[in-house]
This record gives sequence, structure tokens and C-alpha cells, in this order.
Amino acid sequence: MLQPSRIHDLPEADRPRERLAERGPDALRTAELIAILLRTGVQGASAVAVADELLQRFGSLEAVARAPWQQLRGRGIGRDKALALKAAFSLARRLSEERRLESPVLDHPEAVAALLRDDAISAPVERLQVLLLNTRRRLLRIDTVAEGLLDQILVHAREVFRPAIAAGAHALILAHNHPSGDPSPSEADIRVTRDLIRAGHLLKIEVLDHLILGRKTLDRPRDYCSLRELGYFQV
Repeated sequence: MLQPSRIHDLPEADRPRERLAERGPDALRTAELIAILLRTGVQGASAVAVADELLQRFGSLEAVARAPWQQLRGRGIGRDKALALKAAFSLARRLSEERRLESPVLDHPEAVAALLRDDAISAPVERLQVLLLNTRRRLLRIDTVAEGLLDQILVHAREVFRPAIAAGAHALILAHNHPSGDPSPSEADIRVTRDLIRAGHLLKIEVLDHLILGRKTLDRPRDYCSLRELGYFQV
């Protein structure tokens, strides 16, 4: 059987770089974008097929991004390709961090979710973050104040408000992720939120909202929930 002599002799699905150049990244499947990073597959399999296998093995792009590079190795993915994938995911996270430096106005839950979701996707455990805001609700900085086991964070008011006091913040927003993917608040989430709202009243630092980030599903079109929107800020 003759081998193709030119890239354009290959089936369209096996030349994602050319499709990216012609149509843009939104025209490609996730596996095709990964295939561009892998560059080549192995004998008998295209880079796209190798990427499809990788996604099937981990179940989602989120799980691939979260995995150590050693676990990415497999058929068609050696050390160098695994490291290239980790580098790409790290660049995506750093891009998200750069956006934080633009001091966005955080006056709506979606704006907060857009700022945090890239990091939340790759976090393997719950992580409570405090977004410190000035009087115009522009971001001063983001501090991680607690990390816990899967679906469990232990937090005290002093850890939440210490960075706010040091930064001279006028208000703050709480945010944490649910690695299970379901952003619905637990009883502990509600109880801690109400305790922190009361502590903020005493310190004259307003707690504006508490966002929980998860993942979208067919039945759940939003990947986050706002405890303020749910009515839990009536204390």
C-alpha cells in the first residue's frame, strides 16, 4: 500500500494543523488540538487517534490537565510528548493568572467564575480563595486561605480576614471548588458562609458573595453557584 507523499494527501481528520490554519481553533475537536501538540502518532495510528485514546483513558480534558506528566505516558506518548502536554496546560493556567492582574470589576457571579474556573478545573482538592476588592469592586488580589481533602475544607475567620485587613480591602468574595463537579452548597458551606458574613460585619469588611465552582453537565448548564443568588446571605 502506497504511503501518502504530501500532508494534503492524508485524510482531513489526520491533518489538524492545516485545519487550524484554515478554519481557526474553534473548528477542531479537543483531540485534534491535543494531536497538534503530539505532532505524530505511532505506527498504525494517527496523532488524533492517540489523543482520542488519551481522553478516553482519563475521561475528560480536566482529568488530563490534572494528571502528573508520568501518568500521561502511554501508546504514542513518551516522556517528551507528556512534558509538552504539561507545558501547554501550565501556559493556560498562567494566562488565567495574567488576567487577574488586569484588576477586573467583579460585580457579578459570572465575572468571578470566569476569573477562577481555569484554576478550579485543575485543582484535585477543595481550595478556598478570597478575592479582595476595593471600594469600586475592582480586584486587589486573590489569596488562597485553606486547602483540604476532597470535598472538605476546615477554615477559620482569622485566615479569611487577615489578608483583607493587610491589603486594606473594602470587601471580599469567597470562592471554592467542588472536585466532584457538583457546585451545590453543602450544609457546611452554608454554615461557614453565614459565620463569615457575621465576622465581616464586625470588622466592617463586607462579604459580597460565596461562589462554588464545579463542572457543567447536560442537566446543569452553569458550572458554578452563587450563595447570594440562592438566598443564603439573609443572616
